[in-house]
Amino acid sequence: MEKKLVFDIGDKPKFGQMLVFALQQLLAILAATIAVPTIIGLPTEIPAAILGAGIGTLVYQLFTKFKSPVFLGSSFAFLSSLGVAVAYGYCGIILGSIVAGLVYVVIAIIIHFVGTNWVDKLMPPVIIGPTVALIGLSLAGSAMGDITKANASAMYGSDNLVSLLCGLVAFFVIIICSTQKKYTMPRLIPFIIGIAAGYAVAAVFTVIGSLTGADYLMIINFQPVVNNFFAADGTFKGLSAFIGYPHFALLEGAKELMSGNVSSEILNANPNATVLTLGGVAEIIIAFLPVALVVFAEHIADHKNLSSIIDRDLIKEPGLKRTLLGDGVGSIAGTIFGICPNTTYGESVGCVAITRNASVVTITTTAIMCIVLSFISPVMAILQTIPSCVMGGVCLTLYGFIAVSGLKMFKNLDLDNNKNLFVVASILISGIGGLTIKIPYAIAENGAVANVIQITSIATALIIGIVTNAVLTKVENGKNNNKGEE
Repeated sequence: MEKKLVFDIGDKPKFGQMLVFALQQLLAILAATIAVPTIIGLPTEIPAAILGAGIGTLVYQLFTKFKSPVFLGSSFAFLSSLGVAVAYGYCGIILGSIVAGLVYVVIAIIIHFVGTNWVDKLMPPVIIGPTVALIGLSLAGSAMGDITKANASAMYGSDNLVSLLCGLVAFFVIIICSTQKKYTMPRLIPFIIGIAAGYAVAAVFTVIGSLTGADYLMIINFQPVVNNFFAADGTFKGLSAFIGYPHFALLEGAKELMSGNVSSEILNANPNATVLTLGGVAEIIIAFLPVALVVFAEHIADHKNLSSIIDRDLIKEPGLKRTLLGDGVGSIAGTIFGICPNTTYGESVGCVAITRNASVVTITTTAIMCIVLSFISPVMAILQTIPSCVMGGVCLTLYGFIAVSGLKMFKNLDLDNNKNLFVVASILISGIGGLTIKIPYAIAENGAVANVIQITSIATALIIGIVTNAVLTKVENGKNNNKGEE
């Protein structure tokens, strides 16, 4: 029987191996981590996002006593909330992160005093299983949209067959490396090999496209590298081309408080942005609080999934209290010294599952690597040139593993029982269907809704599943009581 883990939680790979494994984890979480600042209109803060992810992960590891092999990165769950926060500058982003982190801290304190039995009742396997599956399935559209996408400067940027070829090269190299039995090292670093293969093919097509003027073949955008070394007027940037510093939220927020104005980066993201006001404080709390409560459930789903992969119950050891504190405080630290609230990453969990490397030392090294690399400008520029289609091929494997991990939890569920069937169905159908909850919290003078808080489809499906399970459990208990009276 094949050993389930090549490296267990406490194992320490050799130094050279550890650096390679850490780079692989970084590549696995890269696309999502840099996507969040880009989506909220702050692409210049990509180094800060990577710095914050590294710091947040180190904080998480400290709270969990280095017993949970997962990486923290920029959270997609707070995208709509961040849209509200950006309107109040970097101070607004910091405040939102503190609100979200404190929710985790408060729940951790409750668990300290009353235990976790209520959590198990609130979210049993019949809810956790389909939710984990849904996390992977809900990301499928993003991965498949990326796998056919060339660089943004190409005229044929979407639905590009050459892009699809590059993505599939990365995908097949990854799965071949992961499943072959002859060599151990390729099984441990399939993502590095897969990304390198996909990038090489994309580079060949890009060179051909550049030489022939065929825009369709221009898969890689090397402009970030050019911009890193040369200013707009063509002059060499000097030392700053090699060493830079991320413009993290704490520093930028301090500048706002001293000057009384938001930065140009914030104004580019939101031309109507202002410094944080008292009304803005209330608005940010309203935007972040309900999302944080729902993301708590996703936190449990992630750790249940990881527990099934490594054959250790992380909810018991290091304990849900510690994982919540690590996630909450890590998210706050990651924002203050980065730019975005963090959360445990499914991509990281998928990487552990596929490579069977659960070494926490690897995760810690990845965090340190992120912190160091965020100050090295050429590396940041090169990482930004990895084409979307190649990362789409990578995510085809990662998101698939997340989905299958959730489906594996179904094996102990009795789906002939209508109660279980309806709970699972409510989660999967509402989630895959993209149902979201939009809560209005500001009304314009003409009576129209001006602003809403949007609860993601995963969180909405989870809420529906919890309510469905609670209602059917009540009905089932009432029926049993009636039978007893008869």
